[in-house]
Amino acid sequence: MSPARLSKVEAGARIALEFNEAFNRHDVPGMMKLTTEDTVFENTHPAPDGTRYAGKADVTQFWEGFFRESPNARIEIEEIFGVGNHCVMRWKYSWGDGHIRGVDIFKIRDGLICEKLSYVKG
Repeated sequence: MSPARLSKVEAGARIALEFNEAFNRHDVPGMMKLTTEDTVFENTHPAPDGTRYAGKADVTQFWEGFFRESPNARIEIEEIFGVGNHCVMRWKYSWGDGHIRGVDIFKIRDGLICEKLSYVKG
Protein backbone atom coordinates (compact mmCIF):
# COMPACT_ATOMS: atom_id res chain seq x y z
CA MET A 1 0.00 0.00 0.00
CA SER A 2 1.36 3.41 -0.92
CA PRO A 3 2.25 5.84 1.91
CA ALA A 4 -0.46 8.28 0.70
CA ARG A 5 -3.10 5.53 0.79
CA LEU A 6 -1.91 4.32 4.20
CA SER A 7 -2.10 7.82 5.65
CA LYS A 8 -5.67 8.15 4.29
CA VAL A 9 -6.68 4.91 6.05
CA GLU A 10 -4.99 6.04 9.28
CA ALA A 11 -6.73 9.42 9.01
CA GLY A 12 -10.11 7.66 8.75
CA ALA A 13 -9.40 5.65 11.90
CA ARG A 14 -8.32 8.83 13.72
CA ILE A 15 -11.60 10.54 12.73
CA ALA A 16 -13.60 7.57 14.06
CA LEU A 17 -11.58 7.66 17.30
CA GLU A 18 -12.19 11.41 17.67
CA PHE A 19 -15.91 10.86 17.02
CA ASN A 20 -15.97 8.20 19.76
CA GLU A 21 -14.16 10.50 22.22
CA ALA A 22 -16.81 13.18 21.60
CA PHE A 23 -19.53 10.50 22.01
CA ASN A 24 -18.14 9.56 25.44
CA ARG A 25 -18.22 13.25 26.46
CA HIS A 26 -21.81 13.47 25.10
CA ASP A 27 -20.50 16.33 22.95
CA VAL A 28 -22.92 16.39 20.02
CA PRO A 29 -21.35 19.50 18.39
CA GLY A 30 -17.95 17.79 18.67
CA MET A 31 -19.34 14.69 16.98
CA MET A 32 -21.10 16.60 14.24
CA LYS A 33 -18.08 18.72 13.31
CA LEU A 34 -16.58 15.43 12.08
CA THR A 35 -19.46 14.68 9.67
CA THR A 36 -20.47 15.83 6.21
CA GLU A 37 -23.63 17.88 5.62
CA ASP A 38 -25.23 14.85 3.94
CA THR A 39 -24.09 12.38 6.58
CA VAL A 40 -26.09 9.19 7.15
CA PHE A 41 -26.45 7.29 10.42
CA GLU A 42 -28.16 3.91 10.71
CA ASN A 43 -29.07 3.11 14.30
CA THR A 44 -29.39 -0.44 15.65
CA HIS A 45 -32.99 0.04 16.84
CA PRO A 46 -35.52 -1.31 16.09
CA ALA A 47 -34.32 -4.75 15.06
CA PRO A 48 -33.68 -6.10 12.56
CA ASP A 49 -32.86 -3.08 10.35
CA GLY A 50 -32.66 -0.09 12.68
CA THR A 51 -33.60 3.46 11.76
CA ARG A 52 -31.88 5.57 9.11
CA TYR A 53 -31.17 9.25 9.74
CA ALA A 54 -29.99 11.38 6.81
CA GLY A 55 -28.49 14.87 6.86
CA LYS A 56 -26.59 16.66 9.59
CA ALA A 57 -29.73 18.23 11.15
CA ASP A 58 -31.56 14.88 11.39
CA VAL A 59 -28.50 13.07 12.79
CA THR A 60 -27.83 15.89 15.28
CA GLN A 61 -31.42 15.69 16.53
CA PHE A 62 -31.08 11.93 17.00
CA TRP A 63 -27.90 12.25 19.10
CA GLU A 64 -29.32 15.06 21.27
CA GLY A 65 -32.34 12.89 22.11
CA PHE A 66 -30.17 9.81 22.57
CA PHE A 67 -28.02 11.45 25.26
CA ARG A 68 -31.09 12.87 27.04
CA GLU A 69 -32.47 9.30 27.23
CA SER A 70 -29.10 7.65 27.96
CA PRO A 71 -27.16 9.93 30.36
CA ASN A 72 -24.66 7.15 31.19
CA ALA A 73 -23.93 6.14 27.58
CA ARG A 74 -20.33 5.12 26.98
CA ILE A 75 -18.53 3.21 24.22
CA GLU A 76 -15.35 1.26 24.82
CA ILE A 77 -13.45 0.48 21.62
CA GLU A 78 -12.34 -3.13 21.49
CA GLU A 79 -10.75 -2.99 18.01
CA ILE A 80 -10.49 -0.52 15.16
CA PHE A 81 -9.04 -0.77 11.67
CA GLY A 82 -9.29 0.94 8.31
CA VAL A 83 -9.74 -0.39 4.79
CA GLY A 84 -9.81 2.05 1.88
CA ASN A 85 -12.25 4.84 2.73
CA HIS A 86 -13.90 2.75 5.46
CA CYS A 87 -13.14 2.27 9.13
CA VAL A 88 -14.51 -0.59 11.23
CA MET A 89 -14.82 -0.24 14.98
CA ARG A 90 -15.76 -3.15 17.27
CA TRP A 91 -17.16 -1.81 20.54
CA LYS A 92 -18.86 -2.45 23.88
CA TYR A 93 -21.68 0.01 24.60
CA SER A 94 -22.56 0.49 28.28
CA TRP A 95 -25.46 2.51 29.68
CA GLY A 96 -24.98 2.05 33.41
CA ASP A 97 -26.65 -1.22 34.36
CA GLY A 98 -25.88 -3.25 31.25
CA HIS A 99 -24.02 -3.47 27.97
CA ILE A 100 -24.10 -4.81 24.43
CA ARG A 101 -21.40 -5.41 21.86
CA GLY A 102 -21.42 -4.38 18.25
CA VAL A 103 -19.68 -2.91 15.24
CA ASP A 104 -19.76 0.45 13.48
CA ILE A 105 -18.76 0.81 9.86
CA PHE A 106 -17.70 4.36 9.07
CA LYS A 107 -17.35 5.70 5.53
CA ILE A 108 -14.99 8.65 5.19
CA ARG A 109 -15.19 11.27 2.44
CA ASP A 110 -12.96 14.35 2.21
CA GLY A 111 -11.72 13.79 5.76
CA LEU A 112 -15.20 13.60 7.32
CA ILE A 113 -17.65 10.86 8.26
CA CYS A 114 -20.32 10.60 5.58
CA GLU A 115 -21.85 7.34 6.83
CA LYS A 116 -21.98 5.45 10.13
CA LEU A 117 -23.73 2.09 10.08
CA SER A 118 -24.21 0.39 13.47
CA TYR A 119 -24.81 -3.32 14.13
CA VAL A 120 -25.23 -5.22 17.43
CA LYS A 121 -24.88 -8.81 18.58
CA GLY A 122 -28.00 -10.62 19.62
